[in-house]
Amino acid sequence: MNLPNKLTISRFFITIVFTILVLGNYTYSASVAVIVFFIGMVTDYIDGIIARSRNLKTDFGALMDPLADKVMVCAAFVSFVARGQLGPFGAYFVIIVISREFLITGLRILAGARGQIISADRLGKHKTAWQMITIIVVLLRSALDEIMGPSDPEWLDGVLQMFTWGVYVTMAITIALTVYSGFAYMMKNKELWSKNN
Repeated sequence: MNLPNKLTISRFFITIVFTILVLGNYTYSASVAVIVFFIGMVTDYIDGIIARSRNLKTDFGALMDPLADKVMVCAAFVSFVARGQLGPFGAYFVIIVISREFLITGLRILAGARGQIISADRLGKHKTAWQMITIIVVLLRSALDEIMGPSDPEWLDGVLQMFTWGVYVTMAITIALTVYSGFAYMMKNKELWSKNN
């Protein structure tokens, strides 16, 4: 197994550690979770650079790299819903996100059965980027809430409120890109599921 694929696999283990931190009530667990999630994002960025620069692209990488991203993102959003960190509509948001990911994963499986590989395209990468931005904003808000104390200056409450609204704004952008990119994937690969096949 080459280095990019090892980095891809490492994200599954990073996801486990990240989920334990988010769902746990450990001291400064939210703050540490930010760092762990950032490490996961860096491995995603680095494995792509290495694969392209050293011509190490493989079918395994084309399938597992986006899957590792989906697992990490979905684990984060489900954990946030469990902790009530996405507001009153968080569950609906996560259901849409996960449904889209299952739909596209099913499309990739269908393509694989026909000897084709569907790699992540630019729109899908934008969607993933905004999902990760949303996760970072949620984590930063939790970390700020975690380290704030009763003696902290009043303006920090305003910063906390700003992050709260930031969560809702990034969620709105994310859900729009999630739905649109899913629809675009289906239309782009219409021959895989159309009734004529």
